[in-house]
Amino acid sequence: MLDPFDVIIIGAGHNGLVTAAYLAKAGRRVLVLESRELVGGCAVTEEIWPGYRVSTASYLSSLMQEKVVRELQLEKFGYQVDAKDPAFFSPFPDGRHLFMWQDRAKTLAEIAKFSQKDAEAYPKYEAYLERLAIVAESLLLTTPPDFPPRGPGDFIEFLKLAGKLRGLSRAEIVGLVKIFTQSAADFLDQWFESEQLKVTLATDGVIGANGGPRSPGTAYILLHHCMGGVNGHRGLWGFVRGGMGAVSNAIADSGRAKGVKIRTNAPVARILVKDGRAHGVVLQLGEEIEAKVVASNLDPRRTFLKLTDSADLPPDFVQSIKNFRSEGTSLKMNLALSGLPEFTAYPGSPGPQHRATMHICPSVEYIERAWDDAKYGKPSQNPLIEMTIPTMYDPSLAPPGRHIMGIFLQYAPYTLRGTTWDEQREPYAERILDVIEQYCPNIRSITLERQTLTPLDLERRFGLTGGNIFHGEMSLDQMFVLRPVAGWAKYRTPVKGLYLCGSGAHPGGGVMGAPGHNAAQAILKD
Repeated sequence: MLDPFDVIIIGAGHNGLVTAAYLAKAGRRVLVLESRELVGGCAVTEEIWPGYRVSTASYLSSLMQEKVVRELQLEKFGYQVDAKDPAFFSPFPDGRHLFMWQDRAKTLAEIAKFSQKDAEAYPKYEAYLERLAIVAESLLLTTPPDFPPRGPGDFIEFLKLAGKLRGLSRAEIVGLVKIFTQSAADFLDQWFESEQLKVTLATDGVIGANGGPRSPGTAYILLHHCMGGVNGHRGLWGFVRGGMGAVSNAIADSGRAKGVKIRTNAPVARILVKDGRAHGVVLQLGEEIEAKVVASNLDPRRTFLKLTDSADLPPDFVQSIKNFRSEGTSLKMNLALSGLPEFTAYPGSPGPQHRATMHICPSVEYIERAWDDAKYGKPSQNPLIEMTIPTMYDPSLAPPGRHIMGIFLQYAPYTLRGTTWDEQREPYAERILDVIEQYCPNIRSITLERQTLTPLDLERRFGLTGGNIFHGEMSLDQMFVLRPVAGWAKYRTPVKGLYLCGSGAHPGGGVMGAPGHNAAQAILKD
C-alpha cells in the first residue's frame, strides 16, 4: 500500500488532467492513472505511421474554455491554435460550391450565389445565434442545481439561472427554449431558403448525435458548436499546433509543474469503497492506492457499472445509469496522403478548400436518409462526411510534401443488425472512399495509408462505452440538471468522496475542459 494521495483521478483525458491541475494548484496531492501509454484520452496525437503524427480521435478545437487556458497558463506549455479560414467548403453534385470565410463580406457573396435573400438574412442569423450562445455559454462553467430541488438553496440557484436571461428579449427567451427541443432543420428553415446554405449549417447539428437533421434536439447541438472560439474570436474553430495531443500535453505539463503525478499503463480495475466512502483504487495487476477522494474521468456507465460495486450504490441510481444512453454513431478515418484531393467542383492544389472543413452532404434530405439507414442498424450507404487536412496549417505533422486527412463520418451505428464491425470495417472503409471519389476522383491514387476507427474501435481504443464521443448522448433528457441522471448533476455521486469529472457530466462532450474545471471546484468546495 503506497502513501495516500489526497486525490486520485481515473483517466488522463483532457478533463481529468484539468481537474488534476486545478486541485494541485490548490495544494492537493494528486495522482492521475491512465490505462494507455500516453495521456489525452480522445485528444491525442499518435504517430501511427512513420513520420505521420495524427489526431486519431478529436481533430478540431474551439470549445476549450478561455478561463481554463488562462488560469492553467496553457500557452506557456505549448498550446497554440490556428483558426480555420475558410471555415467550410461544400462541393455540390451540380458542380457548384460554397465557401464560408472569416471575412463576412466574402461569405455573404458566396451565399448570394444561391440566394440573395439568404445573404441578407445571414448577418441577422449570426447575431441571433450569438446572443443565444452567450447565454448558453454562461452555463458551461456553472454547477447545475439539484433537480428536483432538495431545499431552499436549490431554488435560489434556479433563480440565479433565470437571471442569466436578463438582456434577452421575450422572443429570444422563447427562441432559447425552442432551440433545446427543435430539430436543426426546423430551426434553419425559419431563416433560409437555399438548400446549400442550410445543409452546410445543419452538419453541426448532427455531429456525434443519434439523430438526423429533422430529429428534435439537434438544434441545440448546432448551438453547442457555435460556442467558444479561437484566440478570442467567437465562433471560430481551429487546428491545434502539434495535433490535439498538444492540448492534453499542455494541461498535463501545467499539472506536473504544480506537483501532479501521472502514471500511464496503469489501468484501474476497481474503486475501493468502505462504509459508503471512496478511499482509493485497485489497479488491474492488484496494486492498491489510497486517497481521500477519487474522481473518474471515465464515462458514467464505465465508472458505475464496471469499476464500482452495485452494492455500494442505490438501486434506483444503478438503474438510471443503466438507462443512460451511450451508443454512438460516429466513425473516424485517418489517411496518409501523397498529395491533396482534387475536387471536381473546385480544382487546383493547394487551394483554400484544403484549409477548410470539407463537407460531403449535398442536401438536408441526404443527411436524413443517412440517418434512416442507421436507425435500422446499418451504416449509412451515403454518409455525411467531414474532411480536414491539418497539415495545411502544420506541415510538421507529416513528411515533406505529404499530408494527413481526417475523415469524420455520420452515421455508423455501434450496434449493427446481422453483422459485426470486425466484419464490416474494411468493406465500409471502401464504401467511404467510393463516396469521396464521386467528389475527389484522385482520392484513391493519393492514399498511402488508412486507419478506420468504428464505434467499436473507439470503445476498445479510448474506453468510450458504445463508442459515444460525448460519453453519452447529448439529448435534452441527458443534459444540464439531468446529466448523467436527475439528482446527481453536481459532479458528486452517491458514494462520498467519489466524483465524476468527464464529459458524462455537465456540460457534456467536446474538448472544452469545463467538466474537469467544474468537478475540481466541487471537490475543493467539499
